[in-house]
Amino acid sequence: MIRCTIRQPCIYSVRNSKSKLGKQYRIYMATSQSHDELVNSMTGGMVAQQSPFAATNNLRTDGRPTSDLRSELRTIHNLRNAWTCVSSITMPVLLVAVALWLDHWLSTLGAVLLMGFVQNRMFILHHEGAHRLLFTSRKVNDLVGITIFGWLSFGTGTHAYRRAHVNHHRDEFGPKEPDFLLYSLYPITTASMRRKLRRDATGVSGYRILRPRLTGLFNKRFWVNSARFYIGQLAIFTLFAATGNPLAYFYLWLLPFMTVYQVVNRLRAIAEHGGMTRSSDRRQTTHHVRQGVMARVFLVPLAVGHHLAHHVDSGVPFRNLPRLTRLLEQDGYITEENTWSNYRSLWRTLAAKAD
Repeated sequence: MIRCTIRQPCIYSVRNSKSKLGKQYRIYMATSQSHDELVNSMTGGMVAQQSPFAATNNLRTDGRPTSDLRSELRTIHNLRNAWTCVSSITMPVLLVAVALWLDHWLSTLGAVLLMGFVQNRMFILHHEGAHRLLFTSRKVNDLVGITIFGWLSFGTGTHAYRRAHVNHHRDEFGPKEPDFLLYSLYPITTASMRRKLRRDATGVSGYRILRPRLTGLFNKRFWVNSARFYIGQLAIFTLFAATGNPLAYFYLWLLPFMTVYQVVNRLRAIAEHGGMTRSSDRRQTTHHVRQGVMARVFLVPLAVGHHLAHHVDSGVPFRNLPRLTRLLEQDGYITEENTWSNYRSLWRTLAAKAD
């Protein structure tokens, strides 16, 4: 199991800051001379010491597969991925159909809870499309992965996420990291973690995400993407209206995104990079966690839990990530010292800072 020394990540207390992380970041920006100072003061609280990795027959010194193996691992399975996409789109349809057919508050509650996990799956497929790893055809990949799953995951159906996500992989925690604040300042106190999850579960975080889509309509710079977001949601609303119950859009689609999905997304995201730091060694930027069955089904479906392998080589499709992880383990890039036994132990440590 991983061993890390929890250090104080910054001199400013966040105990009572609630959601003022953005303000705190601006304070750092105003008082720091470089991004490196931000990285040193706000990240790295969960980084474990790593031994240098020597190249093997399969892997280079940075963990990437050698040329022949890399070509094999980068194979995209079009037919299997098509089935995954179709079955994933079928899931919310079945959930809505069952909830409306049973017409009982318990079935509705169950559908709301499950829909949040289905939306997590939608976003993961959008993420795969953003890497252009869903289909070998660029047009098909972008139509399905960027547009359709972009809309289904409450995006704009454009390449905006793909362009931002490129910066996440080029330089984790770098100056252009789009999620710098999401991963920073860990470990935090248990009380702080509870506040974050409470904001997620009550719709506060979801509102903050969707609010710019409304204000963006009145901004020359952002109105096109905002309009595309509403076009996508209008199309989904139309499908709900076709069932004869248009209001179901709000409590079976919008509500799960505003609540359940936000909790799932945060727990997954901080388990990927929370408390890590900027480094050319991906073992210092990304956690590696052993996944149980429940985690693979609900939290990290479609092999997204093999996140260290994904950051070692982001050109490997999700179906081949488990194999790459096994190679990284067999050749010693991933060891017991940089492996978390399960997600619960990682989350506990992420929230283990003393009050």
